[in-house]
Amino acid sequence: MREVLLVEDHPNDIELTLEALAANHMANPVVVVEDGAQALDYLFCRGKHASRSPGMPILILLDLKLPKVSGLEVLAALKADPVLSLVPVVMLTASKEEFDVVRSYQLGVNAYVVKPLVFDAFQQAVRQIGGFWGIVNEPPPHIASERLSNLQAPFKDWREGGQG
Repeated sequence: MREVLLVEDHPNDIELTLEALAANHMANPVVVVEDGAQALDYLFCRGKHASRSPGMPILILLDLKLPKVSGLEVLAALKADPVLSLVPVVMLTASKEEFDVVRSYQLGVNAYVVKPLVFDAFQQAVRQIGGFWGIVNEPPPHIASERLSNLQAPFKDWREGGQG
């Protein structure tokens, strides 16, 4: 079963998001990484994630303000990849700044959700995200990701920090 990737650096928001997804009976496993560099390593199967099973997450919940590599940088890198660009990304952030919203959409985010400050409202927002992207939305078929993985070869050097 394809997983949801949660990229979040605040422990309270991680806990609330996981609780809200579980309350929505989302069956997909959730993988949590706490900074942008870890997210890129996970997505591109490198570093401590080099041995993980290949494949795309069904959904990425991405915070904007992250340590090491920002959410916008993560978004730009994955949307530049022919396979990962198919993965739906929901920016789940506290930022209401116009620049952040506009730049996220320019880079190809699928949805931009501002984290409500009230606990119940936050849980309800995450439940709705999980319900739509995990249950209602039809993701690209797994077989398509396998076929598209052949397209990754020209981008290998770029993903690994080379000139490509």
